[in-house]
Order: sequence, then structure tokens, then C-alpha cells
Amino acid sequence: MTSIGGAEMVDWNLAVATATRLVRPGPEVSRDEARAVVAELRRHAKASEEHVRGFTRMGENGVHDTPVLVVDRPGWVRANVAGFRELLKPLLDKMQERRGSTPGGAVFGAVGGKVTGVELGMLLSFLSSRVLGQYETFAPATRELPAGENGGGRLLLVAPNIVHVERELDVEPHDFRLWVCLHEETHRTQFTAVPWLRDHLEGEIQSFLGETEVDPMTVLERIREAAQSFAGGRPEGEEDEDGGRSLVELVQTPAQREILARLTAVMSLLEGHADFVMDGVGPSVVPSVGEIREKFQQRRAKGASRLDLALRKLLGLDAKLRQYRDGERFVRGVVEQVGMDGFNRVWTSPNTLPTKAEIAKPADWVARVHRKTDS
Repeated sequence: MTSIGGAEMVDWNLAVATATRLVRPGPEVSRDEARAVVAELRRHAKASEEHVRGFTRMGENGVHDTPVLVVDRPGWVRANVAGFRELLKPLLDKMQERRGSTPGGAVFGAVGGKVTGVELGMLLSFLSSRVLGQYETFAPATRELPAGENGGGRLLLVAPNIVHVERELDVEPHDFRLWVCLHEETHRTQFTAVPWLRDHLEGEIQSFLGETEVDPMTVLERIREAAQSFAGGRPEGEEDEDGGRSLVELVQTPAQREILARLTAVMSLLEGHADFVMDGVGPSVVPSVGEIREKFQQRRAKGASRLDLALRKLLGLDAKLRQYRDGERFVRGVVEQVGMDGFNRVWTSPNTLPTKAEIAKPADWVARVHRKTDS
């Protein structure tokens, strides 16, 4: 029982093992072709630094200390498990303390850690074939996966997924690879050029996690209510209350929903800004950017299958797609009104970040921020 009592709330090793066992194989490529793809992605990532800095006028005098890693699907899984483990540590420590004072908590925790590890692994196996690239903001350095100093992140480019999508869309491979790198490099520039952004985002996430119910029975009850709402089992008169929410949103407390609204606004800004930049830089360095954008938007909108659409809704991934669209409209609307330098006031402090309402109404953000700073 002593060893069981020391079991972690999530079996992270089991999560990695499950995901790597279930992950789909990537597209067929020869060894020489794979090496060429990796080398080209590294070149494009390096070239993207200058393109993004010149267009955004951000971090022009700074030096990136975050590495670029070209990985396969299992490599992406391992990197994300390391990030989850770091980010969730305060919450899991709190749950571990609560478990220790609960009758039977040690046994429940040991079994629960295995179950959660398998579930997380299944989720990561699903996502690992869909992510083209990712800037890992909260990435701890490991022997296999280096990261920037002082808590800096790392930029991941998932080579098999990039090759798979460029073939699926039937677009020019070299153009598509550079286009993807422009998007991901924008994220790296956002966090390296805006020193306070990482700590602000981490603070919001930790506040969100701090509001999480740690009593297992309470969590189960909220999940049961959420499941009933999806199965049509809500009480009469409440049919529309949760109609647009995902399962992830339905198990949140009211305080968490307020934090989530702020996080949604920030993520919409970051994703929309990256889309705006990749398309803004594109015409000068990616000849077929128009064709790529049109085909890629169609792919985003329709999803790969009905099952994919259902899972996206269940997990809240459809909200991610709205963030790209709404955020890009916000950035474009602000730049049209006050130019790039005027838009860059968004990076001044947490107080100049847009609210969720302002994401939908760029003119309101311009009026608030520019009126204050110009007065």
C-alpha cells in the first residue's frame, strides 16, 4: 500500500506508451526523402524568423533562445506529455493531497492514474496525426527535447503530418512547408518578443486549474450532468442553456467560465495573428499562397470525417477553428484602422489584450486602447 500511495494521479509513462502504440503510421516516404523534408523544414524555420520579424515589426533586435525540433508523431506525443506534466503539476499535487485523506484514496488513485494515463494517451494519439506544428510555451527541457533557457519554449514541426496534408491538398510542397513555418514562427515571435506574455498566460491557466473541483464525487456528478445534456436528458426548459458548449466546457464552474472567456480572447488573438502574418508574408515568398489558403480553409471547415467532426465538437476543438477565424478578422480589422504599429499596442501589457467581446468588434478595442494611450 505504501507504493500504491505514492502513485501519481496520472501515469505519464502509460500515456506515452498508449499513444505511441495507437498512433497511425505516417505517409510512406523513403529514408532520403524523409531526410530532405527534415532539412528543408529547418531551413524554412530559420528563414521565417526574418520574414515574420520584418512584417510584424516585433522582436527585430531580439535573439531567439528557443530550439526548432522537427519531430515525428511519437516525438510530438512525448513533448506534449512533458508539457502537460509541468503545467498540471500544481493541480495534481492538490488532488494528491486530497486523495491521501480520503478512505480508500490510495487504491483509487493508483487505479485512477492508470485509467487517466490510458485516456490521455488515446486523446494524444488522435491529435498526433492532426497537428502540423506547435510552439510549446511551457516546455521543460529534457535530454531528448531541449527547450529555451529560463522557462523558454520550443518550436515543434511534425514532419509526417506536413507531408500528409500537402499531398492530400495537392499543393506545391516547398511552398506549403514554408507557409506552415511562417505560422509557427509567428507564435515563437509572439512569446520571445513579449516577455510578460508567457507568465500572464500561465497565471490564467493556473487560476483556471485552481478552480477545479478536487472532490472525485463532485467531478463525477458534473460529468454525469454534462453527459445527460448531450444525451437529451436535461430538465425541461433548459434545452438551450448549454446548446453551444462542448463537454470540456460543461464540466466547468462559473468562475472557470470567466477565466476561459479571457483565455479564449488571448488564444484567438495569437492564432488569428499567426494566420494574418502567414498570409501577409505569403505573397512575397510563397508563390502559391492563394491556392494553399483556399484548399486549407476548405479542409479545416469540413474535417476529415463525420467521426472527426463529432470528436472535435466533444473535445471543444471546433472552438479552436473559430479562434483562427475570429482572431484573424480582429487583427485585420485593427490593422486596417490603425496600421501595424497601432495594432502592436496589443502587446503593451495584459490590460491592452482584447476582451472576448472586442475580438468580435475590433473598433471597440481601438477606441479603448488608442483613446487611453493617446490622451
